[in-house]
Amino acid sequence: MSTRILVVYYSATGNTAALASALAEGARETGADVRVRTVRETAPPEAVASNPRWQAWVDSGPHHEYATLADLEWADGLAVGSPTRFGGPAAQLKSFLDSTGGLWAQGKLADKVATSFTTASTAHGGLEATVLATNNIFYHWGAIVVPLGYGDPHLKESGNPYGGSFVSRKSAAPDDLALGALQRQGKRLATITTHIVTGQKANH
Repeated sequence: MSTRILVVYYSATGNTAALASALAEGARETGADVRVRTVRETAPPEAVASNPRWQAWVDSGPHHEYATLADLEWADGLAVGSPTRFGGPAAQLKSFLDSTGGLWAQGKLADKVATSFTTASTAHGGLEATVLATNNIFYHWGAIVVPLGYGDPHLKESGNPYGGSFVSRKSAAPDDLALGALQRQGKRLATITTHIVTGQKANH
């Protein structure tokens, strides 16, 4: 049976969604079974309307099926992505993650393999803080956290060993460097997850 990878993201204008798709592509290259899911928009309509790009993204969605707790149970490994909001993940994504208490209490999130990624509009706008804040949730789950790292020389140019990221200056879409880093992150996640799942099955 193929390794099962879940990619869950929140995106306000499409940039984080593009990173999610690139990560999923990298995971699929390993032969993994990949699900890409988004979360519901919960911001007030007036907040969405204040940004034309945000409104356009909402109007054209939902862009993937909404994530469920059943998706989390299904997954061997997962990647979670959000734009940076004051140094942490967006409330829309956090709301979904906050709903996992039941699974956590049953031990169903322990030993899953997890990684995270983010976007921001400024170079020092909380990229690393957001990835680390997201990873804190994984630690509480008892998950095995996989960073992006610098194992591939190209990743030193992306500037973040914690998790894939992109700085959208002047509303720019993710560039090839960022998308390439996310592909590598997806491949790394799926590969390491496969090793762990195979080992767990061998021990049983």
